[in-house]
Amino acid sequence: MSADALRLTVSGANKSFGGLSALSDVSLEIRAGEVYGLIGPNGAGKTTFFNVITGLYKPDSGRFELNGREYSPTSVHGVAKAGIARTFQNIRLFNAMTALENVMVGRYVRTRHGLIGAVLRLPAERREEHEIETRARELLDYVGIGRFEDFTAGHLSYGDQRRLEIARALATDPLLLALDEPAAGMNATEKVELTRLLQKIRGDGCTVLLIEHDVKLVMGICDRMTVLDYGRVIAQGLPRDMLTHPKVIEAYLGAGATA
Repeated sequence: MSADALRLTVSGANKSFGGLSALSDVSLEIRAGEVYGLIGPNGAGKTTFFNVITGLYKPDSGRFELNGREYSPTSVHGVAKAGIARTFQNIRLFNAMTALENVMVGRYVRTRHGLIGAVLRLPAERREEHEIETRARELLDYVGIGRFEDFTAGHLSYGDQRRLEIARALATDPLLLALDEPAAGMNATEKVELTRLLQKIRGDGCTVLLIEHDVKLVMGICDRMTVLDYGRVIAQGLPRDMLTHPKVIEAYLGAGATA
């Protein structure tokens, strides 16, 4: 595989909490433009991996590369600027702010002007503010909730809050969009709409790393995947191969798993 085809490369990631090993020598390669799944039973280390690559947890060891360049996942803001955006298993929005304002917050990681420009309302700062607002509206339309731009986030439906989180993450212009269980709590219709949105995001060239417990959804949308169990990689490959992999069936899918 050529270096320019890789979006994220993680080699030998380790993370322990006290005497508990949450990640043990985890390595994976995610290609540009694919939806990559990270699955496994509860407690397998999936969210810990997300927290490590996005700067919430400092890894004990490991090498991390984004677009062929090594980066240090020690700062959430630094990782976002490097090009990784994420959502959370438990929705984290500014509930008292409007949908539009929530997405604008995400966009500020790409701003050029600082505090002085904001205070003085200089012409260049006003132009940038207009650009941020325009882009935020475009992203709300993109995820299908543009009509709710003036609604406070706390008054949106659960499914629309999930979409809003994705729009806010996309506002950072990510190279890699990391989604932690975006379908959690969604009904069947909302899951179909989410699948279509993920297909659109991939089609527009954004690489997606996905944690998801809905086996049907993840098998239907992911190009490749890694399976974790007790913080270790037990399988990697195509979704169809995971359905018949003995270790995956034993640890996660169960004997009755079907496509």
